[in-house]
Amino acid sequence: MSSPLKRLGDRLGLRSNELALVGAILAILLVTLLADDNRSYWFDARTNAWEIARQWSLLGMFALGSMMVIISGGIDLSAGSMIAFSGTTIACTMIAVRSLPWGLSEPAILATGIAAGLSMGFLVGTLHAWLITAIGLPPFIATLSTLVGLRSVARIMGEYVTTTFTGARKAQIPIEGPFFDWLRSHIWVWIVVFLALAAVTWFILARTVLGRHLYALGGNEQAARLSGIRTDKLKWFAYVFGAMTASLAGLFYIANEGVSAPVNQGRGHELNAIAAAVVGGCSLQGGIGTVPGTMLGALFLRIVIDSVAKIIDSNADIWEGLIVGVVVVLAVTFSQLQQWRQMDRKLFSGMIGWWAIVGLSLLAFLVAVSTGTSLNASRAIGIVGFCLLAAYRYWESRPRSSS
Repeated sequence: MSSPLKRLGDRLGLRSNELALVGAILAILLVTLLADDNRSYWFDARTNAWEIARQWSLLGMFALGSMMVIISGGIDLSAGSMIAFSGTTIACTMIAVRSLPWGLSEPAILATGIAAGLSMGFLVGTLHAWLITAIGLPPFIATLSTLVGLRSVARIMGEYVTTTFTGARKAQIPIEGPFFDWLRSHIWVWIVVFLALAAVTWFILARTVLGRHLYALGGNEQAARLSGIRTDKLKWFAYVFGAMTASLAGLFYIANEGVSAPVNQGRGHELNAIAAAVVGGCSLQGGIGTVPGTMLGALFLRIVIDSVAKIIDSNADIWEGLIVGVVVVLAVTFSQLQQWRQMDRKLFSGMIGWWAIVGLSLLAFLVAVSTGTSLNASRAIGIVGFCLLAAYRYWESRPRSSS
C-alpha cells in the first residue's frame, strides 16, 4: 500500500521529495514570520513576494541548465562566470555597434548585443563539449578552466572596448536605456521567461527522444553508447543548453544591477545552481532529475537565503555560503538514506568517524559564537552536539539482531 504522502504527491503531480520541499518551504516561511522582529512577510508581503520571485527566476534560469548537464552525467562549474561574461559581451557589443558610422537604431543595437551574449553561451557550451569529448578532459576540469578564465577574458574585453570607443578605461560598464529600465521594473517578465524556459525544458526531458537519451546517458554512458545513442552529440546539447541559460540570466543580471561587472557579477552562483538541482532531487551521478524538483529546489534555496537575511540583522550575506553548503550536504544525505539502509552503511565508523564528530562539534561551537551567542552557551552547544553524535555512533555500531 502506498503511503498518504505518496498518494497526496500523486494527486498534485509531485514526487515525494518534491512534496517534502513544498512542506519545507512552508515551514521556513512560518519560522521566518515568527522569528523576524519586523514581521516583513506579514506587513510587507507584496514587496517580499515580488523580490523572492525576482531572485527565484534569476536562479531558476541557470539552475535548469545545470540540471540538464547533471542529468546527462556531467557537471558545469562555469555558470557564474558565464553570467558575467555574457553581461559584459552584451554591454561591449552595444558600445561597439553604437559607434559604427552608419548609425543603427537603438532596438537594432539592443538586439545585436543580446544576440552576441547568447552566442557566447553557444560557443562556450560547444567548447566544453569539445574539451570533454574530443580532448578527453573530465567535465570538472573542463568547466573549472572556464570558471577561472571567462572572468579574465570579460575584464580584458571590457577594458579594451571602453578604452577604444569611449576613451575611458572601465572595469565596470554602466547599463542604460529604456529597455533595461523597463525590464528592471517589470518583474512579471522575469517570471514569464523563467516559466517558459522551464516548460521547454520539461517538454524536452519528458516528451522527446532527446530527453530519454539524456537520462540514459547519465544513467550508464557505456550502455547508451552500445545501444547506438550518439553520446557526444547529447553532451554537446547538454553543455550548450547549460551555458546558454547562464547567458540568458546574464541579460537579466545587468538589467537588475544596472552595470556589467565581470569581477563580481554572478560570483559563486554556479554552486547555487548545482545546489538547487541537487536539493530538487538530481543525482550527481547522473540520470535522475526533474524540472519541478529543480524549480522547487531553487525556490527553497532563495527562501532560505532571504529568511536568514530577515532574521540576522547585519552581515547576513556572509552566511550564504555556509547555508548553501549545509543545504547541499543535507539534501544529498537524505537522498542516500534508503541506499544506506540497504547497504547497512554507518556514518561514523572507525577513527574517521570520531574525527568527523569532533569537527562537526567544533563547527557548531564556532557558528554559535559567530552569531553572538555567549561563550558558555556556545561551549554547551558544542558539548551537547558532541555527546549526541557520539551517542548516535554507539547506537549505529551495535550489532543488529537478525529477524
